[in-house]
Amino acid sequence: MKLTFILHALCGVLMALPLAGCSDDGDAADYGYDMQSTYTFYNSEGAMKSDLWLKPYVGYVGDPMPFYDNSSQTFRILYLEDLRNGDSEIYHPIYELATDNAASYTNYGEAIACGGAVEDDPAMGTGSTLIKAGKYYTFYTGHKSASPREVILRATSDDGITWTKDRSFRMQASSNYNQDEFRDPYVFYDEASGLYRMVIAAIKDGTSVLAQYVSSDLDTWVESEPFFYNKWGRFYECPDVFQMGGYWYLVYSDKDITRQVQFFYASSLSELMNMGDDPEYPWRDEGKLEGTSFYAGKTASDGNNRYIWGWCATREGNVSEGDSDWGGALVAHKVVQNADGTLGFDCPDAIKSKFTVSSAVTPSGDDYTSVYSADGSYSIMSGSTLHFPRLEYTNKIEFDAEVSPGESVFGISFVDCSDRDYDYRVYIEDRWDALKFDKWSLDEAGEEQRDNINYFNFIHPDDGKYHITAVTDQSVCVVYINGQYAFTNRIYYMQRNPWGIFCSDGCVTVSNISVMTY
Repeated sequence: MKLTFILHALCGVLMALPLAGCSDDGDAADYGYDMQSTYTFYNSEGAMKSDLWLKPYVGYVGDPMPFYDNSSQTFRILYLEDLRNGDSEIYHPIYELATDNAASYTNYGEAIACGGAVEDDPAMGTGSTLIKAGKYYTFYTGHKSASPREVILRATSDDGITWTKDRSFRMQASSNYNQDEFRDPYVFYDEASGLYRMVIAAIKDGTSVLAQYVSSDLDTWVESEPFFYNKWGRFYECPDVFQMGGYWYLVYSDKDITRQVQFFYASSLSELMNMGDDPEYPWRDEGKLEGTSFYAGKTASDGNNRYIWGWCATREGNVSEGDSDWGGALVAHKVVQNADGTLGFDCPDAIKSKFTVSSAVTPSGDDYTSVYSADGSYSIMSGSTLHFPRLEYTNKIEFDAEVSPGESVFGISFVDCSDRDYDYRVYIEDRWDALKFDKWSLDEAGEEQRDNINYFNFIHPDDGKYHITAVTDQSVCVVYINGQYAFTNRIYYMQRNPWGIFCSDGCVTVSNISVMTY
């Protein structure tokens, strides 16, 4: 139990005092060996930047708008820059990044500036980019306080880097739609019809739908039947439509109900567009892709790999259980397509390969009283935790786990310090087919208390075998499971603090534990 661990760890601290002590000041690296031999809390809040899951030097990442540029052989990601400068009228200019592997980025800075207070785009919203005959077209949302509050605007470029607003283009919602809720245009080319289709998050007759306009030249657009009817009442933000293998997909972010990135899929584009009228809808062919800390996810493909980019929200007060802010760090997953058409996420290969330096993975001495090791594996019983030394700023944790299918609950604990009565835990609830991120503590009676912060359903493996990869970058953590599921969370103070593998129900056997950094 944690109390036993605290007593052992405190003894270690007292013995180490002549060498050095933990402090809230300075870099943890200055404390050398003592930082790895003690388990007390280290205040790492000074390092709030993000290297891998990109956070700009100034501001935060809002809704990403990725596309693949064949001419430069790179993915380009336009995104809304959240400056958080207190301006309530002019905000969210569009900035641009480029990457060829979703693991490192070139920052091109501001691509499309906000307009003036009397223009259509003093504030800017999500859009999409399409390339035609070597010219780049970005359709985006212009937002202002006066009605019509939202309109669709356009910027063009000859190189995908330097953009010019096309003030001759302006699309306002027709009388069939709410004039103030008309945003997030996604444009794609439909080869079967020879038309460009623009899908727009909108409200028609009081109900959220995805409006649709069609064009043969990207200049003149004609209103068509809605692309997707919505019987749930959700507002489908950031729509993304693509074909992958033998299926068509609609990926969207549910603004109102779940706050999750979700998807529908069908064997043809026409079937996908008509699913809203299906009497069985929405109970079939719908899925959730992530938890609530990953939002506004949109995809792009180079023909071999498809990635999805979204943002992991910062939280009020830099507290893991605080209310979510709008915007944060850019997170990328590799999109995995299953044989039945469903989608999953894995860690991009280039991110995995960045980690080449091994870190300490020796459990603390007291842990052997509650778990036993055999042939390099550890069996962790219910109520026990295998504690490990401090993480670096950016880490890749990997291990294999095996449980009796449908019986156990285990996971990873973070900021698991001997001098605090709580920590943060990513629960893998094999027993309940759920992933949860909770604040964990014990009450005065010694009973476990869990305050849920994030939640995502998954399907446990039939054989009870797991391969877990957790990638942490400062305060952003993504846990990947069996190359199929991703679970993103904002966990403050992970860096330079201890962590662990725990079991809270049943038993779990873990092996091949490694921690890598770079």
